[in-house]
Amino acid sequence: MSSVLIVGSVALDTVETPMGLREEMLGGSATYFSMAASHFSPVRLVAVVGDDFPDELRRLFESRAVDIEGLQVSPGRTFRWSGAYHGMMNEAVTRETQLNVFEGFRPMLPDRYRDTPFVFLGNIDPVLQADVMTQIRAPELVALDTMNFWIDGARNRLEDVLARIDLLIINEGELQLLSGKSNVAAGIRDVMQMGPRSVIIKRGGYGSVLYHDSDWFFVPGYPEERVVDPTGAGDSFAGGFMGSLARDGEVTARTLRRAMIYGSVVASFNITDFGPWKLADLSAGDIEQRFNDFRRLVSI
Repeated sequence: MSSVLIVGSVALDTVETPMGLREEMLGGSATYFSMAASHFSPVRLVAVVGDDFPDELRRLFESRAVDIEGLQVSPGRTFRWSGAYHGMMNEAVTRETQLNVFEGFRPMLPDRYRDTPFVFLGNIDPVLQADVMTQIRAPELVALDTMNFWIDGARNRLEDVLARIDLLIINEGELQLLSGKSNVAAGIRDVMQMGPRSVIIKRGGYGSVLYHDSDWFFVPGYPEERVVDPTGAGDSFAGGFMGSLARDGEVTARTLRRAMIYGSVVASFNITDFGPWKLADLSAGDIEQRFNDFRRLVSI
């Protein structure tokens, strides 16, 4: 079994959905990713929080055996995000973003993190993603997430990083903006010309798509009846996906397909509660039972 490294954000989120309101709960891309990935492999987390970050939230990472030596503590307030979901809850409406200490974040990897085989660069400035690339040594696979803000405002820097990674994970809107193509197949082929060997397109409640070595693989969304909070679903998918690959210790067509299912499994649990608490409480039996449910969904 290999380890997985996540570089991203740890935040305090205020989220409102038709199911209720939660204020200043644990959030951030690195949080959801690490909680999901920890069910499959050891996780090493690199992020920054302020000196106001609650000790009980730090203990939640430790309860999942997430290595937080790389969690920097800076004077000031922790990154905060506030958002709301309405109707079908397909997309959050951001109400407020306070970068706080995250604005000055500079990822510094502890030396023992630098040989981590599986690396995930969360949705941060491409300059910081590139800096992490200079700190890691001979990884098995490097995956990257990004967003419209960086595609629009830092395209040259982003393309420099894309030329150096193995796998890109984005949603359909980001694919269209990055490639200029409205057709998913055409957009993926254009993006792969920028460097990634594989591309995953997240499609929310409709599932996800993998393109690898001229081979397509589609995973449906799980038919979950009770959606409470979609926050972090994409990050938990990425965590389950990367954690599964790290557990297998190799990247093949078979392990990639299995990882897609495991990513979908943990994401389907994540949306049934506010914050990352459901991910923290999952059992191996819960995960394997739903993995088998997914296998039946895609079996002919």
